[in-house]
Amino acid sequence: MLTWKNVMDFAVNGNPDPDRRVEKSEAEWHKILTPEQFRITRNKGTEAPGTGAHCNVFDEGQYNCLCCGTPLFDSTIKFKSSSGWPSFTQPIKENAIKYEKDISFGMVRVEVMCNVCDAHLGHVFPDGPEPSGLRYCVNSESLVLDTSKKKI
Repeated sequence: MLTWKNVMDFAVNGNPDPDRRVEKSEAEWHKILTPEQFRITRNKGTEAPGTGAHCNVFDEGQYNCLCCGTPLFDSTIKFKSSSGWPSFTQPIKENAIKYEKDISFGMVRVEVMCNVCDAHLGHVFPDGPEPSGLRYCVNSESLVLDTSKKKI
């Protein structure tokens, strides 16, 4: 289980290697993404709080990267944070997420991205529920819920 110490270590010292890499040109991303998806995933944007399709959805399944399909989060670790964005306590795999220090907007945060295609997902904070204490605060526009991956 990842902790805030692990997250900070990855953000400062480097991330685990992904299982694969997906790289496309800006033009290729423009062809497959809507303007809003491109703004959020490729230009590090954010959706307005409470507006995302996955904010208040708690269906069983697996949340995958919108850009490359990589499994990122399981619905069993999604929780209601009242932050205005879908929130998770752990990624599916340690190497699914890439972490980078973000000093934009006059504050220090940790940005989370898909480790396979570098899509911006959101940020992670150390104010989540136990046992990890993590809150991955993720844009709905960067996720696709695959309900065929329900737990049996």
